[in-house]
Amino acid sequence: MDDLDDMGEHADAAPATPAATLVVFRHDPAGGPAHILMVERSGSLAFAGGATVFPGGKVDPADTELAGAFLARTGLELDPADAAGRITAVRETLEETGLAVGLVGAIDAERAAAARRLLLDTGRLADVLEAFDWDLDFDALVPFARWWPRHRNMRVFDTRFYLADLGTGAVDVTADTTENRHLFWASAAEALRLADEKAIKIIFPTRRNLERLAQFDHFGAARAHALATPIVTVTPRIELRDGTRWLMIPADAGYPVDGEPLDQADRA
Repeated sequence: MDDLDDMGEHADAAPATPAATLVVFRHDPAGGPAHILMVERSGSLAFAGGATVFPGGKVDPADTELAGAFLARTGLELDPADAAGRITAVRETLEETGLAVGLVGAIDAERAAAARRLLLDTGRLADVLEAFDWDLDFDALVPFARWWPRHRNMRVFDTRFYLADLGTGAVDVTADTTENRHLFWASAAEALRLADEKAIKIIFPTRRNLERLAQFDHFGAARAHALATPIVTVTPRIELRDGTRWLMIPADAGYPVDGEPLDQADRA
């Protein structure tokens, strides 16, 4: 048995860590297709080291606590795991990029920078909300996908993907250099081109999501697609095609490409 036998869908899969990621759109200042914010991770990280991904990370206990308090205060009927995922997406985006997305209140560049410093110091989004008199704006985050690999003997994440629109084109972002080394804006098609040219490294889930996003020139079209497409939990599996092993995803999950040969798939 080789290591690849741990890939695919297994009943005895490794426990998954809840996580969330945010696909942040902005208008292209030059008038082309919308840009998406991409984050190049540090090469020293155990998971997806050196890969270019969307901002995000694992759900912290403080995120779950804040989600419970927010739902109780607002009466919003939402899956608590979804609520915690949205908070993680907001928190990680502010921490990694400096963008205050999914938040409402008196927000400008100076206050966002101060909020990021506080967040990096305490790690708790609740502290930021209290200090700056901000609140959460869950409506700004559109559920897009959920990926939950069920591999054996491998670190796996149950990751919820959300979309959000920054709107403006000219936005400065800076990397949190503890986990990331570079941030850049590009259309989904441009990011795929860079990956094909080996200028950046993207893992299997990022490639599939970029292919899906590349179908839309602006946030409104991507949002409409997301709202009209039921979220199917994506669990990659291995399928044999003409003697070649392919890494596949469900055909009804809303993706234009549902797999690639396993030996070509970059998994971490």
